[in-house]
Amino acid sequence: MRDDDGTHEPLAGFTVGVTAARRAEELGALLSRRGAAVLHAPALRIVHLPDDGELLAATKELIDHAPDVAVATTAVGFRGWIEAADGWGIGDALLETLRGAELLARGPKVRGAVRAAGLTETWSPGSESMAEVLDRLLTEGVAGRRVALQLHGEPLPGFVESLTAAGADVVVLPVYRWMPPRDLAPLDRMLDVTAARGLDAITFTSAPAAASFLSRAETRGLLPEILGALREDVLVACVGPVTAQPLQARGVATVQPERFRLGPLVQLVCAQLPASARILPVAGHRVEIRGHAVLVDDEPRAVPPAALALLHTLARRPGWVVARADLLRALPGGGTDEHAVETAMARLRSALGAPRLIQTVVKRGYRLALDPSGDADSGR
Repeated sequence: MRDDDGTHEPLAGFTVGVTAARRAEELGALLSRRGAAVLHAPALRIVHLPDDGELLAATKELIDHAPDVAVATTAVGFRGWIEAADGWGIGDALLETLRGAELLARGPKVRGAVRAAGLTETWSPGSESMAEVLDRLLTEGVAGRRVALQLHGEPLPGFVESLTAAGADVVVLPVYRWMPPRDLAPLDRMLDVTAARGLDAITFTSAPAAASFLSRAETRGLLPEILGALREDVLVACVGPVTAQPLQARGVATVQPERFRLGPLVQLVCAQLPASARILPVAGHRVEIRGHAVLVDDEPRAVPPAALALLHTLARRPGWVVARADLLRALPGGGTDEHAVETAMARLRSALGAPRLIQTVVKRGYRLALDPSGDADSGR
């Protein structure tokens, strides 16, 4: 949990959900390197569409209103688009439209597909990075320009939003469609963990993923619990405002980085989550509650889930007595026997390594032994 300089990694002790289908490994690695426990469950899957009404309509509209810039993102997607247009009898018209535009190709494979179609790219990044393509467009200036984007599977995190924010008229060509994942088990597990307030943050990199996440919750009858968790206890981080719209429409507050990319998204989570940690002066000790981890005098303590649930409940009103019945309701899965509270409390005291942190109030319940100098009233 500590960096080389002895300080804690910013996300140590926190669990962060990743819902992306594309670039999930990259996002997960960025979070893990900063100490987070990452739970990944793709909220959608990408299906290639060789013949689709939405793509046909978008292609005809593009031919009628030619773009200033066209961005080809994948070789297979670009080839599929040209082949589909040929099948619809508008292939020549599409090629002529693209010849009149500034054509950007992401990487050598895409460049090869562009040239195979009889076109010549204006520019291609050496890094094969869409971030470099975006930088070029923003540096050139896109205000008032029409930009056609052949979609790259799941909508590119922040790409459309950045161009729109800079004043571009962006036309997306949906060569793929987004469907629910074939295996719903990982998504269902993430929903269960979210409903149980087991996530500290969840990330979304596309509006379809956010909509799919909420739709699956509704199908399972978990939507009220999910919305409650997202509104109250889980930091919801979106790559940009378009991605956030399905969540905000449900009354969920979200945070977005100023630059709509994965790196700034992770930086934002690193800034926001540690600020949510509870730091309490208890019985002469410094107790810090960071998501699923607890530090006592800066030393990490392994606390079992049931015991941690009790600590979170006590920390909501430090110094106040919490009844056994309220603690029982806080246990994962609930329960009917208050003996379960006593067992979990014994484990909590043992895990913290300082039994006097928690006081037993006879016939009433338990409380954190908040120091008199603490912010909360410890005399109740």
